[in-house]
Amino acid sequence: MLIVTSIIASILTLIFVRLSFAVIGLRRKNKVGLGSGGHEDLERAIRAQGNFAEYVPFGIILIACLELNGAPWWLVALPGMTLIIGRLIHAKGINVPPPDFSKRILGMKFTFNTLITLVVLNLGWVFYKFFG
Repeated sequence: MLIVTSIIASILTLIFVRLSFAVIGLRRKNKVGLGSGGHEDLERAIRAQGNFAEYVPFGIILIACLELNGAPWWLVALPGMTLIIGRLIHAKGINVPPPDFSKRILGMKFTFNTLITLVVLNLGWVFYKFFG
């Protein structure tokens, strides 16, 4: 069972839905069907949602692999929590005008470090289980 992955993926999905509703709301407000129509607030919301959609799936896949391969729950939960934190910080940084680059950078550092850590954990765990 993928208990930890299920919790992490559910939380991340709720965040994605919130980001999506923000885009929908701004599209309605600005009467824009496709693209941003030159509206900066809509462009920020679109990129926050898009950036989330670009990075989160890799994290969920790697978290699920780690859990499926029998890693302890805490070793699965910790990178899951840092991915959630990183994505929240990034979304906040990109959505608040003017864009807060320090929060965007911090959010991406959390995200990249988490993804790299998950790669190392997965490879290390498989190596440990296979050769250990």
